[in-house]
Amino acid sequence: MKFMAAQAPPSPLADRLAAGAASEVAQPIAVDPDLGAPAQIAETADIDPRATIGDGSLVWHLAQVREYARVGSGSIIGRGAYIGPGVIVGKNCKVQNYALVYEPALLEDGVFIGPGVVFTNDLFPRAVNVDGSRKTDADWDAVGVTVRTGASIGARAVCIAPITIGRWALVAAGSVVTKDVVDFALVAGTPARRIGWVGRSAAVLRDEGDGIFVCPKTAEVYRESDGSLRLV
Repeated sequence: MKFMAAQAPPSPLADRLAAGAASEVAQPIAVDPDLGAPAQIAETADIDPRATIGDGSLVWHLAQVREYARVGSGSIIGRGAYIGPGVIVGKNCKVQNYALVYEPALLEDGVFIGPGVVFTNDLFPRAVNVDGSRKTDADWDAVGVTVRTGASIGARAVCIAPITIGRWALVAAGSVVTKDVVDFALVAGTPARRIGWVGRSAAVLRDEGDGIFVCPKTAEVYRESDGSLRLV
């Protein structure tokens, strides 16, 4: 493994990251005090010199991080994973093997992206224009997937942009997500639908009645109201 941390000019997605962080009401993800160590990057990884890899991060074999992408401190980019141009990955995230995170995706802190997950960026894709010419970046408008703090996307799930996955939500493996997912929701299926609630520990919450849910691992208490859940 070798160290590499290229500096990149400010990305337009930085404003989105700042805005999302400002709106958080849950406790922020803690940053390991030992993350001052240099990033470790496999020799076979393809890191554009205009990308930024944060301290304490790990980038494994055959991963590709494109121009102006930003990977936060303490994050892990798995073998064969793809991080598109300008994509923002927050602190302490895990992007597992062969996940495809296409621009303009935004991952806030503490996000888990399982193996083989795909984020799309075009609702109506075509390779060519109606005149038969090959499409360029100027011929379509990319749309992105936003994943809020602490959320997890299970293996082989597909997220159809533009959507937002809420804070601490959990998307089951193999799901196809076609609409926004609210905070703490557990969703599954094709298309994905809410089948329960999960806490910050990822445990399924226990229904105590009267809109009260309790985490069996942490004893945290949550209240449901109008189709949403909040930590009490």
